[in-house]
Amino acid sequence: MKFYHPGRRKERVPIVPLIDILTILLIFFIVTRGVPEEERSSAAPPEPRPVVKVTLPVVKEMETSEVVERRAVLAVGAGGTITLDNYELASPDLLSDALIVFREENPLRKLELAADEAATLSQLFMVLDALTAAEYDIKDVPARIRRPQPVDFVDPLQP
Repeated sequence: MKFYHPGRRKERVPIVPLIDILTILLIFFIVTRGVPEEERSSAAPPEPRPVVKVTLPVVKEMETSEVVERRAVLAVGAGGTITLDNYELASPDLLSDALIVFREENPLRKLELAADEAATLSQLFMVLDALTAAEYDIKDVPARIRRPQPVDFVDPLQP
């Protein structure tokens, strides 16, 4: 008795899908290849974009008729001298006590830190520690680092 044996099917390479993929790749590389250097140099340069000139206001231009806020100056000198509102402290160790007394006498007056360029970092940290001990918020005490200039004397006892 003879049984039917189907013949072996030959393996074929799918040519049509390969041709489709190669065509897509060819189009992709042609589109993305860029412009050669010689073609770029022969083309006219692009026109410059228009420039908009903007003049920003400066603080000097802002007129004001009154002082908004007068801060007391806490100055740190080059030799370690510390002055609080034009009064020189006898010792830097007394700064936290002086700040506590100043805060009690002037509860609404804010401070400004003015440090000399030659002041050391340890002196500045000592001042910041004293401000923290006197319960001043460090963020509310602006600092400027430069040579202190003479400040007009304001006598707190005079009205």
